[in-house]
Amino acid sequence: MSEAVVPTVTEAADAVASTGPFESVEQVIETLREQGYIADTRLATTVFLLTRLDKPLLLEGPAGVGKTELAKMLAVATGRRLLRLQCYEGQDETKALYEWDYGKQLMYTQILREKIGQLVEDAPDLASAVDRIGSQESVFFSERFLAPRPLLEAIRSEQPVVLLIDEVDRADEALEAVLLETLGEFQISVPEIGTFVAEQRPYVLLTSNNTRDLAAALKRRCLHLFLDYPSASRELEIVKSKKTGLSDQLAEELVNVVRGLRELELRKSPSISETIDWARTLAVLGVDELSSQILSDTVSVVVKYDKDVKKALDALPRLVDPNAVVPEHGHGHGHGHGHGHGHGHGHGHDGDHDHDGPAAPAPSAPAARVDDDHDDGDVDGRAKRAAKDQAGRHGGIYGGLPGGVAPPPSAIRKVSPGQGTRSFGGSRKRPV
Repeated sequence: MSEAVVPTVTEAADAVASTGPFESVEQVIETLREQGYIADTRLATTVFLLTRLDKPLLLEGPAGVGKTELAKMLAVATGRRLLRLQCYEGQDETKALYEWDYGKQLMYTQILREKIGQLVEDAPDLASAVDRIGSQESVFFSERFLAPRPLLEAIRSEQPVVLLIDEVDRADEALEAVLLETLGEFQISVPEIGTFVAEQRPYVLLTSNNTRDLAAALKRRCLHLFLDYPSASRELEIVKSKKTGLSDQLAEELVNVVRGLRELELRKSPSISETIDWARTLAVLGVDELSSQILSDTVSVVVKYDKDVKKALDALPRLVDPNAVVPEHGHGHGHGHGHGHGHGHGHGHDGDHDHDGPAAPAPSAPAARVDDDHDDGDVDGRAKRAAKDQAGRHGGIYGGLPGGVAPPPSAIRKVSPGQGTRSFGGSRKRPV
C-alpha cells in the first residue's frame, strides 16, 4: 500500500522552476498568436506573471470575450494537460475535490468477507473484534478507493497541468471556501489520508461572468484581470485570424455592426465567438455586400432573445448605413401632426398639446363632418362629440328642445301612481 507523500510547502515551492515557459511578454503574445489567440499587451503581461509568480489568475468580464479560450490556448502553448472544473449552482465539494468509491469498497468487502471472518474468529468478545477490524480500516480508506475530481487531480498530477475553474461565480459561496486552501497553498487535505501538496504547481485560471460578487478572500489569493470586449482593430484581427472566408472589407463592416449592437441595451450582447460565427455564416451564403436585409435574415446567429432581436432589427438599417431613412413603425399617421385634426387632445396645427386650461365650450356643429383636406373619409372627432351635447338631439323630451326651449306640458307623458307601483314591484313580496 502506498502512502500519500506529504512534503512541506517550502519544499514544494523549492521544487518549482524559477523560470517559466516564456522569456518575455512579447513571447507570450507571439506564442498565443501562433495558437490563434490574439492577446494585447495587458493580457499578455498578466499571463507572464501567472507563469512566474505561481499565483492563480482570476479573469472577470462579460461572457464570450475569450476567458475560457485563454486557458485552452495556454495549455496548448505550454504543452500542459488541461483540467477543467465547470462550476454550477448547488455544486458541493465532493464534485470539485474528491469522492470515495463506495461501490468499489463494498465489492472488496464482499470479496474479503472470509478473510475478515478469519481475522475476528478467535476474538474473545465483541469489543476485541471491533478493535481488530478498526485497526484495518485504513485498508478501505486509502488512495485505492479515492476518486479524484479536477482539483485533487491537478494537485496530485505528476505532470504539470493547466487547471481551469470555469464560471466560479455560478457556484455557491461554500465552494469558494473550499478553494481557498487549494489556491493559497496548492494543497488539499483528505481527513482519512492526509494532505496532498502539489509537486508540480498547476497554472490555475478562474473565470467569472460577474453574475455575483466573489469573496474578498478568494480575490486576494489571485492575480486579477477584467477582460472586456476588444477594440475594433483587435476584434477585426481576431476575425481575420480565424479564416472565416469573408473578405477583409466585409469583415471590417461586420465588426462595426456588431459593436453597434453591443451599444444597445441587450439582455446578451454578441460575443467575439458569435462575431466569428456570423462572418462564417455570411461567407457560406456567398454575401459580397452587407445589407440590412441579409443581416436581418441572419441576426439570430448573434442575438439570442426575442426582445433583443426586435431591438437589433430596428437598429440594423442605421448600423449598415447611418444615412438610411428608417420607416416608423405604427399605424401610419402622426396623431394629428399635419392631418388637420387633433384626435381629441386639443392639438393645434403644429401638434402641441393644450393641457394648460379647461377645454373650450363645444361649438354648435353637425353630428359629424368630413375633413375637406382629406379624401379618406376621416371624421372630426371633436365635432362628433360636440354634437352629442346638443340640446334636443333626442327629440322634445330629453334635454328640452333645440335652443334651450322647454317642451310643452302636453308632450310629457303622465304616469299614474298605481302604474308606478306596479312598475317597481311595490305590491310584490320579496322572496324569503
